[in-house]
Amino acid sequence: MIVGLGVDVCAIDRLAEPRRRLVERLFTPSEQDGSAATLAGRFAAKEALAKALGAPGGLVWTDCVVGRLESGQPTIEVLGTVRRRADELGVTSIHLSITHDAGVAVAVVVCER
Repeated sequence: MIVGLGVDVCAIDRLAEPRRRLVERLFTPSEQDGSAATLAGRFAAKEALAKALGAPGGLVWTDCVVGRLESGQPTIEVLGTVRRRADELGVTSIHLSITHDAGVAVAVVVCER
């Protein structure tokens, strides 16, 4: 059963030359490497997940880690504040898709139980 759906768009140029403090606030060390498109996609994924979880206050950006498998499939790991909210909703699986085109990154998240 789907318990949450979230979509977000992020302009790639928004993260073309991000300030170091912004990067450290939004991303874990493992997420900080990559092109502007990669960072924009990861940020869109975090925003989409927050929306899928009902956008409650108190979520910590770095409690959601966006990565990818060797195949290129995006992954999302939830920890701390984000894990607690997912548990409250009974979320047992999270599906993520990210795409980039025409200067934007788009992410879609589906939460199921």
